[in-house]
Amino acid sequence: MRVFYIVLFSVLIASCSSYNEIVKGDDYAAKFELANDLYENGEYIKSIVLYEQIYQHAPKSGEGELAYYRLGNSYYRSEDYYMAAYYLSSYVQRFPYSQKNEEVMFMAALCNVNNSPEVSLDQTETNEAINGIQRFVDRYPSTKYMDSCNRIIDRLRFKLEEKDFTHVQLYSKTERYRAAVSSAEIFMENYPASNFNEEVFYLLVKNSYFLAINSIESKKIRRIEDSYERLRNFEAVFNNSKYSKELNMLISRLETNQ
Repeated sequence: MRVFYIVLFSVLIASCSSYNEIVKGDDYAAKFELANDLYENGEYIKSIVLYEQIYQHAPKSGEGELAYYRLGNSYYRSEDYYMAAYYLSSYVQRFPYSQKNEEVMFMAALCNVNNSPEVSLDQTETNEAINGIQRFVDRYPSTKYMDSCNRIIDRLRFKLEEKDFTHVQLYSKTERYRAAVSSAEIFMENYPASNFNEEVFYLLVKNSYFLAINSIESKKIRRIEDSYERLRNFEAVFNNSKYSKELNMLISRLETNQ
C-alpha cells in the first residue's frame, strides 16, 4: 500500500510539473491539446488558464473561438456564474455569426438564474434573471429552449410572489398596520390568482381593523368604514373561510369605536 501511494504521489508531481511547463511554454498546440483534455475530464479551473492563453495568442482563429467558448463553459461548470456570464455574453459580441450563439445566450441568461438568491434576500438579481430570459426569448422566439424558459420564468416569478407575501406577513407581525394594509392591497393587485390571496386578504382586513382603532379621530370614521367594506369584500370572495369568524369578531368591535 505504501508503494502505491509513493507511485501515485510521483505521478501527481510529474503531472503538475508537465502542466506548469506547458502553461509557461510557447507551444500553443500543446496548450490547446492539454486544455481540451482537462476540459473533457472536468478539470475546468486548470483548463481556464490555458484557454485564456490560447485565445490571447490567436483570437480570430478556430482554436481561439473554441477557447473563448469553453472559457465561458468552464466558469459555468465551476459555478462561477458572474465570470461565466461575462465570457458567454462577450462570446456573442466577439463571434456574432457563430452557430453556437443561441446556446451561448441561453447559458448567459441561466447565469443570472443561478445567481438568483433565496427568498429571504434581496430579489434584484431575480428580476434581472427574468429580464434576461425574456430578452433571450424575444431574440429567439422559436428557440428549442422555450419550454425551459417558460418554466424558469414561472419559478422566478413565484419567488417574487413569495417575497412580497413575506413582506405582508412581516408588516402585520411587527404591527405596522398602514404598511400591512398597503402591501396587501398591492399584492392582490399584482397577483390576482395567487394561492396566498386568502391569507393576504385576511391580513388586509385584520390590519385595517387595527389601523382604524389606533387612528386619530379625524381619520377613524373613514378607516372604520374601509374596514367594514374590506370585510364584506373578503366574505364575498371567501365565503367559507377559516378566517371569517375571527374577522367578524374584530369588525363587530368597531361599533363601540364609532
